[in-house]
Amino acid sequence: MKKRELKDLLYEQVARIGKAVSSPKRLELLELLAQGEKTVEVLATELSIDVKLASAHLKALKAARLVEHRREGKYMVYRLSGEDVAQLWVTLRLVAEEHLVELQLALQKMVAQPDKLAQMGRADLLAQAKRGEVIVIDVRPQEEYDVAHLPHARSMPVAEIERRLAELPKGREIVAYCRGPFCLLSDEAQKLLAGKGYRVRKILDGVAEWQAAGLPLERG
Repeated sequence: MKKRELKDLLYEQVARIGKAVSSPKRLELLELLAQGEKTVEVLATELSIDVKLASAHLKALKAARLVEHRREGKYMVYRLSGEDVAQLWVTLRLVAEEHLVELQLALQKMVAQPDKLAQMGRADLLAQAKRGEVIVIDVRPQEEYDVAHLPHARSMPVAEIERRLAELPKGREIVAYCRGPFCLLSDEAQKLLAGKGYRVRKILDGVAEWQAAGLPLERG
């Protein structure tokens, strides 16, 4: 094989990854699967698309070896092919945030009230949660929490918060998180708890961001 042909082949193979993640819906699929394996039906519901289209997007990701699947009865269950794929999603998002003004403006709208963000670093949050000075709640679905969650975090899905208020003492600050900066579940939790008189803030990190930063997670 000639040198030029070899170089073309090498770049072509790497470009397969770029092609696979060139769709907004496929990027969202990677973010969702970074939380744990899910059926096609669940993924389609989360993306607000039909199952056939979700399957097509998953097929493209599978062709690039970014996801794998297994059959469970009549369902097809998908997962990321490795932790590095979750890190790829985080890296792509961070590069986009750094260079795309449009994304920066969109994110500013999401965090238009800075006082709603927890003003502490990751290490400080971990230390305060360990000492019980703040209560960290994971507002994702329980099955995602069971796969992996931030250390010392309690599982409290948004749909369960109102009936579980007695578990949250009003004397301590509550810090909520969900799937990452683009996730709105923590905003819902924040609004609900603030309306009940709680001191509550959120962080933009999710499990994938925590993992990409080399910080510990709790599993199971």
